[in-house]
Amino acid sequence: MTQLEYPYQDAFNRQLADRSMAAATRDEYTATLKDFFKYLENFNPTYQRDHRVNQLQTADVQQYMAMLVDSRQIQNQTYNKILSHLNIYFKFLFSHNWTPYLPTLDLKSKPKQAAQPINYRWVDHLSDLLANPRLHYYTRLTLLLISQGYPVQVFLKPDFTDKLTTTDWSADAQKFLAEFRQFITPLQDRFQCGDWFLKQRSAADPHLTLPGLHKYLKPDEAVVAFALSPTVLYQGYLVNYLRRHPQKTDREVIATLHLEPDSIDYYRRLAQRAD
Repeated sequence: MTQLEYPYQDAFNRQLADRSMAAATRDEYTATLKDFFKYLENFNPTYQRDHRVNQLQTADVQQYMAMLVDSRQIQNQTYNKILSHLNIYFKFLFSHNWTPYLPTLDLKSKPKQAAQPINYRWVDHLSDLLANPRLHYYTRLTLLLISQGYPVQVFLKPDFTDKLTTTDWSADAQKFLAEFRQFITPLQDRFQCGDWFLKQRSAADPHLTLPGLHKYLKPDEAVVAFALSPTVLYQGYLVNYLRRHPQKTDREVIATLHLEPDSIDYYRRLAQRAD
């Protein structure tokens, strides 16, 4: 039996599937809810007491959303998307009498911000970034994997490296990976786990979470002088690719980058607007 990653996951996933929602969108819901409950598990006394979702109220969700703004410095668009995910989830629970509360009911979305320019040039400086010893290994590995087209929700999954082929990567990438393996091998031995993103302290689950990864990325922003949010980096990678391959058809780009068909126009517009 598959272990649930958040309460009522199977039932909620069935509802999302019944709505003919794209797999990538369902994955976004899963990522949001996993992160939300992981945060509650670590920092919220209400949830820590008995792990009962039917006890969560507005203040508990507010605490999480405030953390996203203050610690991760998410943009308003991301804030609104996450709030929408949580709102739909709690409405689902409420409709099945699994909670007497709608803790998102009084939370308001944030106004739309002016579009920030996408940093797509970081990809062109990858060699220098990989060679920079001031950047943590996990920061450099994040940059490398995104530059190969892997979004964060993919490369943080357990067993990601099992099917990963790196032999055709650049010499600079190979040099970094050789150094990285010296760093990660003791952790892999300690946890008896071959994955790359591992916690540096003993834990029942050794895998680094997205909030855990942010703790390495955030301080390194002062070194590189640009945002290291994996989502923003991935957008920059996509824009960089489209600017370098303007002749490729939509079908070719979708196949190469594993994009949802309905997102290609959005990224082409970003690429056209990039300065």
